[in-house]
Amino acid sequence: MRAMVRALAVALGFGVVAALAADAGAAELRAGVARVDLTPPLEFGCPLGGYGERMSRPAEGVHDRIFAKALVLVQGDRKFALVTADMLGFPPTLKGELLERLAGDWSADQLMLLASHSHTSIEMNALNPLNTFQIPQIGLYNARTHKFVVDRLVELVRAAEKEPVAVKVGTSTHAIAGWNRNRRGNSTTDNDLTITRVDTAEGKPLAVLVNFTAHPTFMSGEDMQFSAGWPGHLQRTLESLIGDGVTAMYYNGAEGDQSPVGRPDAGDSHWERAERYGRDLGIVAWKQWQETKTAADVPLAYHAYTIELPERTWHPDFMATGGKEYGLSEDLFRKMLPALFPDQAEIVSLRLGDLLMVGIPGEMAASLGQQIKTTLAKNTGAQNPVIGGLADQWISYMLPADEYRKGGYESSVSFYGETLGPTIVEGAIAGASALGK
Repeated sequence: MRAMVRALAVALGFGVVAALAADAGAAELRAGVARVDLTPPLEFGCPLGGYGERMSRPAEGVHDRIFAKALVLVQGDRKFALVTADMLGFPPTLKGELLERLAGDWSADQLMLLASHSHTSIEMNALNPLNTFQIPQIGLYNARTHKFVVDRLVELVRAAEKEPVAVKVGTSTHAIAGWNRNRRGNSTTDNDLTITRVDTAEGKPLAVLVNFTAHPTFMSGEDMQFSAGWPGHLQRTLESLIGDGVTAMYYNGAEGDQSPVGRPDAGDSHWERAERYGRDLGIVAWKQWQETKTAADVPLAYHAYTIELPERTWHPDFMATGGKEYGLSEDLFRKMLPALFPDQAEIVSLRLGDLLMVGIPGEMAASLGQQIKTTLAKNTGAQNPVIGGLADQWISYMLPADEYRKGGYESSVSFYGETLGPTIVEGAIAGASALGK
């Protein structure tokens, strides 16, 4: 396939990264954390994202509050902000707004936004000022919620970078079977649970990053209260078990075709099933956290890559599946595609010792994610390569070409044709490989 990638001028090249990594071994790694409550006031009338059948009805209450959390890493003259949020996803406009508000202190390659993909959180199209189409099924723009979210995220990053402290970091990955399934019926699942432990130099827990791959979809379109879903319960469980004011930050993986597998005895309601899953997974993560070793001499590097996306289009099944759910005609969709879906996507990668995180701007099938992780382990020597799904912006689902041609829901919500998946894989590997050995 013809290469469709080019490096950003600000990105770090192979030789530069090698030099930085060598220098970083002698430089102190520092980190700061912060959190903000991202639950919009109910009077804003914010719609919940995830199901077109809700018709942009506003949330009716708060089951559990949603949060955004930030870990800012500093080493020498380099700094990087990792932001996780209990949200469905981010519109393509939001990261640029956030960088502009941060007044030039941060560039695109120094910031990664990661959404948990909760289906009972803020509708991402409610945050997109380009969403002027007034179609309830895809989410109505909500100016008050938009301003609220951007304001809170600016506050979050500034708070996290205010007083960084010296830290030790370690990452471990273990496969845990039976927690997810492939909802498209094939056998590929990503069973990796990756824990990154960030402690102060004195050994006090500061932050813990958790990566596991599954949709937060125990709730349905009938559930109308704000909730972080099972990832929220996972994070709260970890914070309670670890204690010492630790900040737990969950981020999803290549979850485009991955569904959670709940326990049959978890309860009758969607809320009970989500809570049981998150709490049980939190206990597994806590046990792995206890065994994860940390070190002080951990190099920090990051990279950004821009991909030219394939031509925007839609699957032949779209009008019978996604189009029907979201109330779209072909004429209307022709107008929407160039307005809401970008022609470029940026992939940001973070190297923190043995952790190599690759941000994927949407919902990738697990088989593509596994391809990226396997290749990067060979190319870079990273022992813990992970996919940061739904990173920075949501462009669509991403499938292997043969899976795209099979059709189904995921194909119908993939808006760049059958070459999108391979194009993103190529760019992700090319970009993150720059953070090599």
